[in-house]
Amino acid sequence: MEKDQKKRGLMPEQAVGEEEEEEQVQGKRDEEETQAKSAPARRRPARGGRAATASSPSTRQKPRRRQRRAVDEDPELSREERSHHHYHHYADEREEDDEERFSIPEILPVLPLKDVVVYPFAMQPLAVGQERSIRLINDIMPGNRLVVLVAQRSAEIEQAGPDDIFKIGTVSRVERMIRMPDGTIHIIVKGLERVTIGEFVQEKPYLKARVTLRPDIQESDTETEAIKRNVVSYFQRMVALVQNVPEAAAAANLNLEEPRQVVYLIATFVQMDLQLRQKLLELDSVRAKLKELSSFLAHELEIFELGRKIQSRAQEEMNKMQREYLLREQLKAIQRELGEESEEQATINELRAKIEEARMPEEVLKEANRELSRLEKLPTVSPEYSIIRTYLELLVSLPWSKSTGQTIDVQKARQVLDEDHYDLEKIKERILEYLAVRRLKEERMAERARREEEAAEAAAEGEADKRRPTQPLHSDEANRQLNREPILCFVGPPGVGKTSLGQSIARALGRKFARMSLGGIRDEAEIRGHRRTYIGAMPGRIIQTLRRVETNDPVIMLDEVDKVGADWRGDPSSALLEVLDPEQNYNFRDNYLDLPFDLSKVFFIATANSLEPIPAPLRDRMEILELSGYTEEQKMHIARNYLLPKQIAANGLRPDELIVDDEVIRHIIRGYTREAGVRNLEREIGTLCRKAARQIAEGRQAPIHITTEQLTEYLGRWRFFEEAAERIDRPGIATGLSWTPVGGEIIFVEAAVMPSKESQLILTGQLGDVMKESAMAALSYVRSNAAALGLPPNVFENQTVHIHVPAGAIPKDGPSAGVTMVTVLVSLASGRKVRSDVAMTGEITLRGRVMPIGGVKEKVLAAYRSGIHTVILPRKNEQDLLEDLPRELREQMEFVFVDDIKQVLATALEGGLPSPRSESAAGEGDQDRSQDQTGPQAAEEAVVRAS
Repeated sequence: MEKDQKKRGLMPEQAVGEEEEEEQVQGKRDEEETQAKSAPARRRPARGGRAATASSPSTRQKPRRRQRRAVDEDPELSREERSHHHYHHYADEREEDDEERFSIPEILPVLPLKDVVVYPFAMQPLAVGQERSIRLINDIMPGNRLVVLVAQRSAEIEQAGPDDIFKIGTVSRVERMIRMPDGTIHIIVKGLERVTIGEFVQEKPYLKARVTLRPDIQESDTETEAIKRNVVSYFQRMVALVQNVPEAAAAANLNLEEPRQVVYLIATFVQMDLQLRQKLLELDSVRAKLKELSSFLAHELEIFELGRKIQSRAQEEMNKMQREYLLREQLKAIQRELGEESEEQATINELRAKIEEARMPEEVLKEANRELSRLEKLPTVSPEYSIIRTYLELLVSLPWSKSTGQTIDVQKARQVLDEDHYDLEKIKERILEYLAVRRLKEERMAERARREEEAAEAAAEGEADKRRPTQPLHSDEANRQLNREPILCFVGPPGVGKTSLGQSIARALGRKFARMSLGGIRDEAEIRGHRRTYIGAMPGRIIQTLRRVETNDPVIMLDEVDKVGADWRGDPSSALLEVLDPEQNYNFRDNYLDLPFDLSKVFFIATANSLEPIPAPLRDRMEILELSGYTEEQKMHIARNYLLPKQIAANGLRPDELIVDDEVIRHIIRGYTREAGVRNLEREIGTLCRKAARQIAEGRQAPIHITTEQLTEYLGRWRFFEEAAERIDRPGIATGLSWTPVGGEIIFVEAAVMPSKESQLILTGQLGDVMKESAMAALSYVRSNAAALGLPPNVFENQTVHIHVPAGAIPKDGPSAGVTMVTVLVSLASGRKVRSDVAMTGEITLRGRVMPIGGVKEKVLAAYRSGIHTVILPRKNEQDLLEDLPRELREQMEFVFVDDIKQVLATALEGGLPSPRSESAAGEGDQDRSQDQTGPQAAEEAVVRAS
């Protein structure tokens, strides 16, 4: 076994160079040669009677050895010249060996090799380190110096046995041996011929086996010659690409005519894995060897050429960068000579000028100058250079002191608001109040500043001013008091004009308008920004918006603030607390900016469909203004004066080309839309305009007049109908009213009763906890006051009462359905139907009192849209109705305000409240009736026709 052998592809000239380092052992080598000459040749009878003789080094080889030694010792020859000389001599020796017919002994020592395959005709340096291998070499050196070199199957095995080596090896002759100071031996062997290893006759102290020559099968045809030339061509190209293959090796192979020699010598010089090397040795056909080697060289050559291309591109890039660097340095030198600025210096000077023009606060100015100084010292190729430059560009682009500066005109603001929106009186009044207050504050502040200036001039002249003004406010505090803006929050269903109202406010104030949609935001960094330490960091949306509008007092609408979410990245609503707090937003710090920015001049307007999802701290910082749905008359006015002209212009029509009757708009409102706002109404009007535009484009004469009879041709059949009268056709069904974030809705409450062993209550319709408790309270009230309500004392006893609210896929909750549930239960127990033209809402108590509820306007509008014109409401909601509901709607509807559930039953049930059963059965109910008016007469007195 071998130890510390040379790598594959080690060149013979490297082994020759070792001789120069080992001159001290030259004498011993000559002595060994003399002994080899005088030793008798050992002969054994060959198989089949043929004699096998070992040819010892002949006399004709001595001049060559001396000549090689003389070449090695010649100091005037270079390494390449020595290598070239040796290859020519090796070629001569190979030719002579081919002519010489030699025979080998039947039994030869076997030397296993690690990761090395020795081929015939090849000169291979080897390092021998194991004790048994050294003994083997010492034993053969006095004799014929022949040894079988065979590769181990695994290099991990230290003491290879007969089963650990391949069966085909190469009989080789030891040409040279050098003993090293550490006890190892370096030898140079020459491969002679392939052999097949047979029976092992000895395993200790080293391996010996019977061997049989295995000559190659040499084909002499055109195909073999073509493959040989192809292999030589591949090898020459590889020599040109790979530096560790000497050119002398390629030159030697060019002089070879025999394909067998070409295969073995090229395989010696190229690097291959052990399996492929052994495969080349074991193949009998030279043509097969050439094909295998050609395939390998083609693959390796492709890899080498690709590597050369990659290296060439990398070198070109490096040369390009060096060239650009030199050109930049030369350009800088030329610019310095001419007194001109470089591009980097021009950027620095431009940023410095913008910093001076930005009128930044002192703290911001100090930070900007510090970052600019850092930028000057950094090379442009530094990653931090672009980060600092981007940061400075943001600083100089923010409106630190740039305001709109518009003069406040309250009358003009009123005119603008009326032009853009119909009704919404509360919102308009609030905006006008803000403008009036701001105008007065500006006038008072200007007057105070004038008085302070006059007092200062008088003090400078030495005059005593008895009317000295009060202690002046600090300028920053005064500005904060003046610039403190309200934080408004518009809450209402979709389509009522919340977003467009913000645009009108900006136009009325003469300010720029920006909209930020917060729906679906879950990352706090969207508001506050990212830290500059992160790659790709950006400022938050607030700072980006201010940079875009280029003024520090715009109107910013925070749209859909109730749709803000929260997850592991933070809670954006918490970040909005600082933005929307007038006591804090003058010192707002964005994470990217990391400097205070004054947001007190910004007019923030938030919009939401519902207040429930908004966190209480955030809701507390805003002034809530509710926008209810529109009545039919308001929708008519909006459609006629706003939506229709807008859609006519949007669809390329002129006002005189389309005529739409008022009744057509009314039919659209009633039959094609059912909403609190006007968004769907605008879509339907847009459909009319598009169809009219198509007719005109197809040649129809304008104007196009659309009537109610033609409406179905344009919009199709009606989509909504007044279904309340159709659904209430039996006892146990009543119409209630509910509030949703998108407006009011009517709901139907149904009840059924079934016999059972015990009294039970079943509630369905996806009801919330509060609504379930209302149903329980309603049932308890009916059973406890059965006699007073004209019902049997044992009403619903041993019966299962089932209360269901249709549209079961929609969650429902709230206490306002209490009166409806009592009415349904009494109707079911008494057999009297509930009036189909009546809707009701109100919370019920166990004593029968009707409590106030919210969302009155939305609920009344829902009843009106459904064709119900009589609404029962709690008396305490009467004032809400008078304030919120337009006069024209109040005149078209009938409202019954009640304090007790009996008043509700007297109005809602057909035939009124049933008569009490008896005085004894009534119990405490008689006392309640003596205090409250009941029956149809009481209901008539409770009816209020609001005016």
